Amino acid sequence: MPSFIERLWDEEIVPTLTDYIRIPNKSPAFDSEWASHGHMDKAVALFEGWAREKLKRLAGSTLEVVRLKDRTPLIFIEVPGNGNDTVLLYGHLDKQPEMKGWTEGTGPWMPVMKEGRLYGRGGADDGYAMFAALSALLALKEQGKAHARCVIVIEACEESGSYDLPFYIDHLSERIGTPSLVVCLDSGCGNYDQLWLTTSLRGIAMGNLTVRVLDEGVHSGDASGIVPSSFRIARGLLSRIEDEATGQIKLDEFFVQIPPERLEQAHQAARILGEEVYTKLPFSGATKPMAQDVTELILNRTWRPALAVTGADGYPEPANAGNVLLPYTTLKLSMRTPPTCDAGRATEVVKRALETDPPYGASVEFDAEEGQSGWNAPALAPWLAASLERASTAHFGKTVAFMGEGGSIPFMAMLGKRYPETQFVVTGVLGPHSNAHGPNEFLDISTAKKVSACIADVLADHAGRAR
Repeated sequence: MPSFIERLWDEEIVPTLTDYIRIPNKSPAFDSEWASHGHMDKAVALFEGWAREKLKRLAGSTLEVVRLKDRTPLIFIEVPGNGNDTVLLYGHLDKQPEMKGWTEGTGPWMPVMKEGRLYGRGGADDGYAMFAALSALLALKEQGKAHARCVIVIEACEESGSYDLPFYIDHLSERIGTPSLVVCLDSGCGNYDQLWLTTSLRGIAMGNLTVRVLDEGVHSGDASGIVPSSFRIARGLLSRIEDEATGQIKLDEFFVQIPPERLEQAHQAARILGEEVYTKLPFSGATKPMAQDVTELILNRTWRPALAVTGADGYPEPANAGNVLLPYTTLKLSMRTPPTCDAGRATEVVKRALETDPPYGASVEFDAEEGQSGWNAPALAPWLAASLERASTAHFGKTVAFMGEGGSIPFMAMLGKRYPETQFVVTGVLGPHSNAHGPNEFLDISTAKKVSACIADVLADHAGRAR
């Protein structure tokens, strides 16, 4: 790894990310008053100040904080380069909410460095991205290596589904141009031993299921046995879409044909990771994974649908729960959809399945959010496949690995449709135990440095591929 990147991360980037973790700039979905609270502006100003200083070393570069009316801000950086090609590098700086369960001495807004890992919300998801992109470009400048024109887009709405981003991409479309390469630094890695390329992303269909049986709560001794439980009805409705014994989704519309190359990559990833596919997760007690075959677990996570209940309303805390039959149950449902499944259509199917013919004539509503479709990467061009292999070997000492991810990056699906001929490098630092969105999120600093160095090499190979 270039000593330049080592020094830049140690001396300048880590201290800046430490300051960034202290800022509670939650995404708009989790802070409706984000504009008046000012945390997002503070994070943008921190990033802007650091980047402007570094861009002085890259002649002709510009940075603009673009602000469309009533939308989260976006940092747009242009760095001139050789030739007529453009590379688009993407990241985001908004954060997930706090979440309970942080280890004593750590917290979401309390940066702590332990054993080379920077703990705190947002460092790995996805505050590091702009710094990795610029450190790669600065490293090429230091080495006297060429790169194409690069534009860096850092949005502030990704954790809310990137609903502001399409407006910015349209607004900036002429300035962006048509990139021949997109680098996304907001994904995961199967381990910290090699470069991982994300080959696919699942989509999501989600919304709030509400079952109402009363206009107000009634003493359970008086109502139970006469009034059906809203929870029991909700539980039964979920069985329309999921087998509670196996977790298997029952709706055919949620299944797709898995491409042969993705099946082979799942087998390869299973051979690399083995039991780490599931041992990386904080299972409680004697809980076991949903399958014994590691390849099947990878496919479950990346190419098959799965339901999670991520929130509930209508219930008091147990300490305050009296003997009352409650009037309603609301469950937040999150259905992960396969990469090539139409999430909008899937959302409609879920809504129909849940609302049709409700038991006891109860009031049932599924308030669905707009579905977000997933993404399946195009085939790698030979030059890019070779470049990734060289970069991983050079900086990690091991071959590049390939695996789909179970989450969503809305920007990738949007760009895939907009630029069908573009090559994609989707990678990241979210490896075992890094726990994005949950407690104890951390950024593995060594991995971030190596990913930065790999991106520098790919940018250099991209610029030289026609020579």
